[in-house]
Parts: sequence; structure tokens; C-alpha cells
Amino acid sequence: MCIRDRVRMRVRVRVKVREMMVGSAEVASGAGFPDARSACGEMVFDWAGIKTRRDAYVKRLNGVYEAGWGKLGADVQHGFASLIKTDGVPSVSIKHPDGSESTVTADHVVVAVGGEPAIPDVPGAELGISSDGFFDLETQPKKCAVFGAGYIAVEMAGILNALGTETQLFCRGAKVLRNEMVFDTDIVDSLMKEMERHGPPVRPGSDAAELVKEQDGTITITMKDGSQHQGYDCVLWAIGRHPVTSGLGLEDCGAKLTRGFVHVDQFENVLDPEGSPVQGLHALGDCTTTGWELTPVAIAAGRRLADRLFADEPRARMVYEFIPTVIFSHPPIGTIGYTEAAAKKEFGEDSIQVKKATFGSLLYGFNEPDHKVMTTLKLVLQGPEERVVGLHMIGPSSDEMLQGFSVAVKMGATRRDFESVCAIHPTSSEEMVTFGGWGQKGGKPWLPPQLD
Repeated sequence: MCIRDRVRMRVRVRVKVREMMVGSAEVASGAGFPDARSACGEMVFDWAGIKTRRDAYVKRLNGVYEAGWGKLGADVQHGFASLIKTDGVPSVSIKHPDGSESTVTADHVVVAVGGEPAIPDVPGAELGISSDGFFDLETQPKKCAVFGAGYIAVEMAGILNALGTETQLFCRGAKVLRNEMVFDTDIVDSLMKEMERHGPPVRPGSDAAELVKEQDGTITITMKDGSQHQGYDCVLWAIGRHPVTSGLGLEDCGAKLTRGFVHVDQFENVLDPEGSPVQGLHALGDCTTTGWELTPVAIAAGRRLADRLFADEPRARMVYEFIPTVIFSHPPIGTIGYTEAAAKKEFGEDSIQVKKATFGSLLYGFNEPDHKVMTTLKLVLQGPEERVVGLHMIGPSSDEMLQGFSVAVKMGATRRDFESVCAIHPTSSEEMVTFGGWGQKGGKPWLPPQLD
């Protein structure tokens, strides 16, 4: 096992603190504590303290992982690794930090190098930081511009906004998460409304042309349309990621790459330009063409690859269909399966029905309408049996709700199966089993399958 320089654990920080109209302070104000919002506004976030604790936590994790590898008998070598061909089989050449070099041979070589944030090619781009650099900030920014439209941009902007930084989210398109084949339109529209009400504000149609550092140390951003935005002490690029496969020698070993992504088959075998597996070479995670840039997906793929290579289970592989995903926006989003648009493209528009609802949960029942965080739930149903091929939600606790529902979706549950379960009241998730038309199909009772 070769690790570049040292083990680096990237820990995604989830911040549950909400200010103003979001979170516990708003709930408290509706429950009879009218001073809660003002009290919350006076709270000061200890940025230096949480950074110190976060760094210590990551350092401890590094040690735990290295100790675990040692107990398993793994030989961990630090350095920069690249692939070479030895007798037609890929081997690994390692350049160590002390300048020495070594070569490791094995029957199987796995490439799992992940990806890194992309930085735009515009003058002054170096004045900004990436999502990785976010964790190196020693002090909390007073005013931050976040560029991007994907889930990392949404999460980073949400965290900074919730902690009190004046934050704007700039994106080139009309809205964030705009790929309707990946992010369901109804869910994204709900997120845009919540961001408009509670922040951070979104600045659509924005494409940076230049960054300039002023005499007072702040950054001025000039857009391609000529408009300027001033006074930032932090600019965060979250415009995408790319695999760190350059210089690894993959092509020399026969691998096919597209924009740096390694082509693999369903068993994580690296493919050559003709589509045939390269002997002894495998790849998984963010650097591959599988399309899932999520840590749990890479872990699961690695476990299944080990089952196939070393546990005599030739069928073992990662199943990439119906993978649950959470976006830690404010409020969070949970999704699994097809979006409505993707389902109609896959199965035909006539075979797709949807059930959806938007409401303010009883958590905010005593609050004024504009002091509520809304929830949107949606089922995408396919065929006469109304199999659940997509389940999407946004609202408080959507991240926690999704895991259980994902088991049902993965098992092929239908609307009839969902509605056979008694609702738990008062919860937001009860709407998933009590949508309008509950227990009915074609104007007649649709009994639970247990009564068949």
C-alpha cells in the first residue's frame, strides 16, 4: 500500500447550527421562547476551537488507520507511486520522501487515488481557496463568495452562512444542482426557495473573469458580464473535481482514460482502449468512470473487489443501482433512484406516476409561516404495480430518514408496500406512507399485500 506523503482523511463537516430562521432557535421561538432568535444572533462561533479539535480528530484517525493496517500485516509505504510494466504485468515504482526509490510487484494492483478540486483558469484565481483549503482557514471569513452549483458548493455555502459569515453563492446557470437527471427538479426548486428565504443568497448567471486583491486586503471579483463584487476576505472555488491520475503511468500500462477518469468494467477491472481488461490492474472510487464520487461507494466497491480476488467469490461486485445520496444543504436533501425526468427517459413517460407533497412539519407548527423550514417529499412510481424507482426529500432530518427508506427501495417496494405500513405521528416521514390517494387505485380500495 503506497500513500503519498502521509495519510489524509478528508472529513466532511456537518454543521447543525442554524441561525435566524433555521434550526433550534426558530423552533424555540415558536414554542414560547420569543428571545431565542436574538439570543442566537448574539452567539459567537469558536472557529479556532473547532479547527483545533477537527485537526486533532483527523490526526487521531490517521493513527487509527495506520495502526489497523499494521495489525492486518499491511506494508504501508509513503511516497509518490507510478505504474510500470514488468514482464507484461503492472508493478509499482515508489519515490520516497527521503529521495530513495523502490519497486513493488503484486498479482493485483489497485488504483484508488481519488480526485482533487478544480480551480478555474482566470486571472487571480490563486487568491481563492478550494473546498480542501476551507479546513486550513485559521480564522472565520467575514465575507465569502462561493463559486459552483454542485453539492459541495451548496454545502460549503450553507455551512459558512449558518455560522454567520456573509455568504453569496455564485453559479453560472439559473439555479444550483441543475442536472435534472441527477437531482430531481421539485427538490431543487424547494431548495432554491429555502435558500431565498433563509440564505445563503444565490447569484445565478455569474461567471468569474478576474480576481484582484485591493490595498485593504479584500478581494474584488469581476464577472464576465462586467459587473463587480467587492469586499471579500475569502473566495471559495467549488466548481468541480478531477481525478489525480496524471503521471501515474496508467496509459503506459494499457489503460484507457477519458479526462483523467480510468475506464473500468462492472468488476473494477481497468479496461484498455479496446474494452478488454488489463491483466492485474484494477481501479475504484472517484478516479473511475463509475460516476459515483462518494466515499462509502468506494469503500463498498473495495470490499467487493477483495471478495472477488481473495475470497473465491467470482460474482462479487459493487451494484451501482439505487445508491442513496445525501446533500448536507440547509435543509438537507436525501435521494435514491431515478429522478422524475430520468425515470421518464428510462421507462417511458406513460409508465411513470409521482406522489409529492410540500408542507411545514409540525416541528414548526406554532411558528409564523415565514419562520418555517419547509419539507418536500416525492415518490417516483413505475408501471401498473407502482414500484418505487425514485424517492426524494428535502427538509429537516431528511438525511436520517433516507437510510431506512433506501432499504425498501432497494428491495423493490411498491406504493402498496409503503401504504401497508402504519404512519408514525407526528413525523415528517409519515407523509411517505400517506400521500394523497392513500389505499386507493383507480377509485377503488387497494389493500395491503398481506391480505392477498
